[in-house]
Amino acid sequence: MTALLAVVEKRTRWGFWKCFDRLRLDGQPWNHKRVHRVYCALRLNLPRRTKRRVPTRLRQPLVAPTTLNSIWALDFMQDALYGGRPFRTLNILDEANREALAIEIGTSIPAARVVRVLEQLILLHGRPAALRLDNGPEFTAECFTAWCDAQGIARLYIQPGKPDQNAFIERFNRSYREEVLDAHLFDSLDQVRGMLNLARSSNPAAYERANYLHVLHSWSPH
Repeated sequence: MTALLAVVEKRTRWGFWKCFDRLRLDGQPWNHKRVHRVYCALRLNLPRRTKRRVPTRLRQPLVAPTTLNSIWALDFMQDALYGGRPFRTLNILDEANREALAIEIGTSIPAARVVRVLEQLILLHGRPAALRLDNGPEFTAECFTAWCDAQGIARLYIQPGKPDQNAFIERFNRSYREEVLDAHLFDSLDQVRGMLNLARSSNPAAYERANYLHVLHSWSPH
């Protein structure tokens, strides 16, 4: 009972089978019938209306690293196509030289896709020591946090409502919005990707300050 309650307290939205799998991974020997009896006795099978609470975050120092791959900053931006269809961009920046390592564009960029983009970047640039992140669901999802732990990559979460604690990428986001997203109307995601390539090739000096170098355009569904 104590072990089951501990799992539910940590993962308030999990149903029975996820809780049972977690118990088995923790080495508990009970079969699913016994666990389900306890689960129902505790009335955990009834709807649980809980709000997600963001853990207390300590303020992380924002000092530009002196070596590459010390800290990568990640952040999402939102915009919409001319027809009203919303899309997102995942921007990834190396804080040491403010280089934009990736701008991933899509209508949906879940945690698993964030992991795929990071894996591609690691093949190109090597593994970062840490990632600077906000508290969005993509960055707190279990598949993302488990991947970071397996890779030995630290997660530096900013405090909720404090985007200035991720100031390096916020400055990049402003340049990208003013010079690309707000400067053009787009009918498709391919046009968004194409305009970024066109801007870099036609006027590279204007984009040098935003460091649109090595921008990764991986295939992604609309």
